[in-house]
Amino acid sequence: MLLPTYGWLTLAVFIPLVAMFTFSFMTATPLGNRPIIFTLKQYRAFIDQPYLVGVGISSLLIGFWTTFFCAVLGFFAALALARATIGRTKEVLLILILLPFWTNGLVRVFSWTMVLREGGFLDYILHMIAPEAGSIGFLYTRPAIVVGLVHGYLPYMILTCYIALSTIDDAIIEAAFSLGARWWVVLYKILLPMAAPGLISGAVLTFVPVIGSFMEPRILGGRVGVTMGTVIEDQFTQAFNWPLGASLSFTLLAVVLAIFATFSGVLKRGSVA
Repeated sequence: MLLPTYGWLTLAVFIPLVAMFTFSFMTATPLGNRPIIFTLKQYRAFIDQPYLVGVGISSLLIGFWTTFFCAVLGFFAALALARATIGRTKEVLLILILLPFWTNGLVRVFSWTMVLREGGFLDYILHMIAPEAGSIGFLYTRPAIVVGLVHGYLPYMILTCYIALSTIDDAIIEAAFSLGARWWVVLYKILLPMAAPGLISGAVLTFVPVIGSFMEPRILGGRVGVTMGTVIEDQFTQAFNWPLGASLSFTLLAVVLAIFATFSGVLKRGSVA
């Protein structure tokens, strides 16, 4: 029964990964006419091209900030969703959360250019309140990239936190309040620790694709939107340097795995303590 599933996973995931990993050790694109020699040269890109270090750090910072804002906004949105009991409030909130999934990603990102540019919707609202105010548009900046990424990946964080929060027995919270606990004590001592699995899952689902994203940085970041995702895309689509693009992809994957291995160790020590 599971054979078709495993067969599909092999065709759709493992074979492309093996092919990419093989490309990363080549000196030339396999479809070209140049002779192919297997070498580790492509993995020296961060040494031979130091600017990639800055690009990698910028990508990680964008990933951290996006994950942070998604975690803060997503947790409280999930808490409101889990505690919604009036009429069909929960169903309405779920529809609003899932709306980004119903729109094309490219359309969603371009819509932010209309909001964040000078003279855009943000400036329009500001000038309605303060007609003499200047422009607050911040399109083609790193904060604009983070805004677009948070909009796209916030639903993942909300849904994972909601699943974790919905399993918490209301009697535990009521008992804490009946014993005189303040709301912030309940939040930090009960809700956050018990919702930690949802937060961690949401962080993984957010951070991993964000640091490899290229659409939001390219459209909302402009000249400052150079990230590892855009560099890798350029290597495959413009420079046709598949070996370098593959090696950068697996280097980025190794960094992500190292970061999550570190944080998982910290979380395990905290749970034991």
